[in-house]
Amino acid sequence: MVLNLGHRCSWGKIKPLPGANRLINHFREHGIPMALASNSPRSFIEQKLSNHQGWKESFSAIVSLDEVKAGKPSPDIFLEAAKQLNVEPSNCLVIEDSIPGVTAGKAAGMAVVAVPSIPKQSHLFTMADEVINSLFDLRPELWCLPPFDDWIEETLPIDSWHIGGPVIKGFGRGSKVLGIPTANLSPEGYSDRLSEYPSGVYFGWAGLSKSGIYKMVMSIGWNPYFNNSEKTIEPWLLHEFKDDFYGEELRLVVVGYIRPEANFPSLESLIAKIHDDRRVAEKALELPIYLEHKDDPYLTSSLAVK
Repeated sequence: MVLNLGHRCSWGKIKPLPGANRLINHFREHGIPMALASNSPRSFIEQKLSNHQGWKESFSAIVSLDEVKAGKPSPDIFLEAAKQLNVEPSNCLVIEDSIPGVTAGKAAGMAVVAVPSIPKQSHLFTMADEVINSLFDLRPELWCLPPFDDWIEETLPIDSWHIGGPVIKGFGRGSKVLGIPTANLSPEGYSDRLSEYPSGVYFGWAGLSKSGIYKMVMSIGWNPYFNNSEKTIEPWLLHEFKDDFYGEELRLVVVGYIRPEANFPSLESLIAKIHDDRRVAEKALELPIYLEHKDDPYLTSSLAVK
């Protein structure tokens, strides 16, 4: 297992790809040898690792640009990682977020899973053996590795996070085209937060300032069927409302992940999948691991609980 799991941003504020901690902990617990292979100098790698408790100890090998003749897209870094792991390159799986990294992994004779760090560029990663939307979607068993065992009722629990703001008018397609009324939030002011989470379908609890708390399922992303120009937040409150509530304060506690964002061959297939997402979310939110978040103070403060 050869990994490169960091977003490309300023070194002092480096953030792991969503799901990286889960992945590293999973393979460490199962005794899978891992190497960190990076085009960065050793000093920068050490600085990155110092921000993530337990990461450095999880890797059997750490290979930097300083230790090889050429960096990615040359295969040198990955070949050195395999050497330090004492395994054949053909027995290694590379997880990469860049095209040079994918090129290097394939040149080293390794299997490569790409997790593109630049949105809407998956089509450029044609050399990879598999392209996934995020590390949430990695299926290790496809690569003869121990499967994750943390999926529950078709959902993945995640560290809960909050987002909120006034309900705004969306694209006019929720009720009119899809028959699914969404309570859209403006992405303004949340661009940094949204960049931390991969596009996909999530679920959790929604609090409306004037009425109460409801189950919700939501999409984050560009909605490929409609080809949005910007990343949006489109929650669907799983309740029948008599009136619109534009301008009302909406608070969300996001607790789980269902699936990656996807395109669909027809509007009918999109609608069917959205209703399937509703079924999954409604059932999952009755489980104790998710139900307990209904009492999150972020929702209950100044709200009439239902």
